[in-house]
Amino acid sequence: MLGKVFKAYDIRGTYPDPLNERMAWQIGYGASAFLIDDAAKAGETTPMMKHIVVGRDMRKSSPALSAKLIEGVNAQGGNVIDVGMVDTPFIYFAINHLDCAGGIQTTASHNPPEYNGFKISKRRAKPVGEATGLAEVRKLAAMADPAIHGGKNGHGGRVEERDLWDAYIAHCRSFIDTGGRKLKVVVDASNGMAGTMVPRVFGPRGSAVPGLDIIEMNFENAKGHFVHEPNPLLPAALVDLRSAVIEQKADLGICFDGDADRLVVVDERGHVVGCDLLSAWLAAWFLKRSPGAAVIYDLRSTKALEEDIREAGGAPVRSRVGHVFLKALMSEKSGVFGGELSGHFYFRDNFNADSGAIAMATALTALAHSSKPMSRLIKPIARYSQSGELNFTIEDKDGAIAALKDKFGSRGVVDDLDGVTIDCFQRDGWWCNVRKSNTEPLLRLNLEARDDATMRRMVDAVSPLLGERAHH
Repeated sequence: MLGKVFKAYDIRGTYPDPLNERMAWQIGYGASAFLIDDAAKAGETTPMMKHIVVGRDMRKSSPALSAKLIEGVNAQGGNVIDVGMVDTPFIYFAINHLDCAGGIQTTASHNPPEYNGFKISKRRAKPVGEATGLAEVRKLAAMADPAIHGGKNGHGGRVEERDLWDAYIAHCRSFIDTGGRKLKVVVDASNGMAGTMVPRVFGPRGSAVPGLDIIEMNFENAKGHFVHEPNPLLPAALVDLRSAVIEQKADLGICFDGDADRLVVVDERGHVVGCDLLSAWLAAWFLKRSPGAAVIYDLRSTKALEEDIREAGGAPVRSRVGHVFLKALMSEKSGVFGGELSGHFYFRDNFNADSGAIAMATALTALAHSSKPMSRLIKPIARYSQSGELNFTIEDKDGAIAALKDKFGSRGVVDDLDGVTIDCFQRDGWWCNVRKSNTEPLLRLNLEARDDATMRRMVDAVSPLLGERAHH
């Protein structure tokens, strides 16, 4: 049963079948064994290296699953610092603030309400994915039995409840400097953890930030249901926010996902700002303050992002898709900032971790220091034509990628960093990336060109090699 809920980057499933309290106990036991052993192998000998931070989101099943998870951690010998109901980036902060062995958040992020799960991080809030420890956690959890390992052997750990909100708020506010400029922002919390986090960090209706007026949408997060799916990448999730921005004559709209580690921005005209365009704009802001620094970005991003990083004097670093890879490169390349198309944004001064709160704080700060509205700031970055991500159903994914290389590879530069990227921009004014789905017989195409006509022509030329277009 455990195999059903372990995914590439986290643990997730419907509650109570297959994900239930017994499984939560096993996962707590396995995660504790892995995290404490990992810290010991790294030579960490501080008093907190047997301590694990545990938090939970607002889902109805989260208190029960979190309680059993904590029991499992304790039974293995791990000590728990329970920080209560918090957004996922709060856990990343707490691990670093307290110098713990790791942390576990009970959440299913943007999934519907019947789902739940766990996001596990090791010391310094490094993510635990399939290749970085999740396979080991699954193995250890599978061997753990509450009847045998139920903490009767005298090695049980302790639980301590800690309120770290004051420290977290101070940390997030250190990224805000609007100079008192009047800004009106509509925030859609998606009935998720942003409904708790935003009023704490920014004050009720933005009152903690001089000049800021926050109009709140879907901030009620204790009812266990969502007005819209808590995934800001879905166009349907942004319909009400876009209307509200125009009606309220707001400077900006922001929509968070369920656990508030991701966000999407809407400009003052109600237009959705692509996360790669937002990354380019924020990268320039950070590079003014850290000249020459590296900026890490999702390799599906617009060519304009790489060009603008260079233009601003930074070092562009392409990353494979996924927070495990982006966060690792932030550390390895000493990146000042990183951005993904999914709406994760990473910050050097936030332990290289992603944060919805800090992304919002930075966007407000950068906008406050400009005399232009958001749409005019983004327009010069949106200079190329993008297909968006197109999915194709095909069984022989490797064969299709080989055929694509055969047909177009000689016309440009080819690399295999994540799927295949064929860059014919210099010669023919277009480039594309094709990646395999981990879980389905799908190929995912992102194509960009200098103009709309070239983009459409090349999508038509590439598509027949990739299978049947999937419309979901």
